[in-house]
Amino acid sequence: MTEQKTPQGNENEAPQEKPKYMRKIRSFVKREGRMTNRQQTAIDTLWESMGIDYKEEMLDFVAIFGRDAPVVLEVGFGMGKSLIEMALKAPEKNFIGIEVHGPGVGACLADAGEAGLTNLRVINHDAVEVLAHMLPEKSLATFQLYFPDPWHKARHNKRRIVNETFIDNMRKKLVIGGVIHMATDWQPYAEHMLEVMNATSDFENTAEGDYAPRPDWRPLTKFENRGQRLGHGVWDLLFTRNN
Repeated sequence: MTEQKTPQGNENEAPQEKPKYMRKIRSFVKREGRMTNRQQTAIDTLWESMGIDYKEEMLDFVAIFGRDAPVVLEVGFGMGKSLIEMALKAPEKNFIGIEVHGPGVGACLADAGEAGLTNLRVINHDAVEVLAHMLPEKSLATFQLYFPDPWHKARHNKRRIVNETFIDNMRKKLVIGGVIHMATDWQPYAEHMLEVMNATSDFENTAEGDYAPRPDWRPLTKFENRGQRLGHGVWDLLFTRNN
């Protein structure tokens, strides 16, 4: 039997460079923290009915919710208190929340289960990847982003989730007339959000000025209420897709 030899390259050939991989810049730091028994129990018992696993395939909202209704997507719902309140007050709408913090997902599921919500689903994954691989075009009525990490330091500004690419990708997922609603308590980030939104002709600002008053459907959080007592500002931005 003839011995098989591995072909050797030409000794005069320059060695091939190994491919370079750029580390993905994320808009969040994943801090898991400790999962309480209540949160873990909620994930174990409610994920099958209320959780959506990340898969690189488009979602069918009618199949997921068992009905055809306007879909509201919120990114970064924290512990889920305001998201649950909104879902309770608007039973005619379907809500999807995306959150990377495991205990927050567990807390949201626990509260949603106790409230008997049927119009809420949650995803525990990076929102940018969900947006790219799971959300069909022109499928969302509203996109909500409340108090995202502002990444205060200038060298970290590139980590902010709100940028031209993200907003353009989100635009494709909204129906014509769909709404982007963002809120922040950090004025430089509010100004950055406004600059990004004003740079596109595909959205129209619904406010009379640059920023809108807090609409009734966005609950006032304990954190926000405390900030207002201390004189801190909050800026809401409301834009509709016109193209």
